[in-house]
Amino acid sequence: MELPWLGEHCSERSCKQLDFLPLKCDACGEVFCKDHIRYDDHKCSSAYKKNVQVPVCPLCHTPIPVQKGEIPDIVVGAHIDKDCKYNPAQQKQKIFTNKCVKPGCKRKEMMKLVCEQCGGSFCIKHRHPLDHDCKGSSQPISKA
Repeated sequence: MELPWLGEHCSERSCKQLDFLPLKCDACGEVFCKDHIRYDDHKCSSAYKKNVQVPVCPLCHTPIPVQKGEIPDIVVGAHIDKDCKYNPAQQKQKIFTNKCVKPGCKRKEMMKLVCEQCGGSFCIKHRHPLDHDCKGSSQPISKA
């Protein structure tokens, strides 16, 4: 080796490669080769200081502001304990509430399907006047 003072060894324990163009991690300040310079590649414990992503609460789905130097997991945990607007009862609300009024049918629909002749609320299968034996008006059902 002619120039042993040139370059530095990678700080990754499993690598220790002598790199002539070493890269310094901007979060932890250690020196790495090109294969280990990313935060995930060298499992950087200080990556949260440089990470600019905004965490989102897993319960209420609102973005949680994190100050520089704070650990996002701790800030989200504090939000859940204090400020979270999550309402578990809201998750239990029923979507299919419009029950078909045809005798014997137990289907429910998300949208109300009202018969123009009798005014009853029906499921998709019984929405047409001929399908629910409509007795709403004496006008002919079909113009054909």
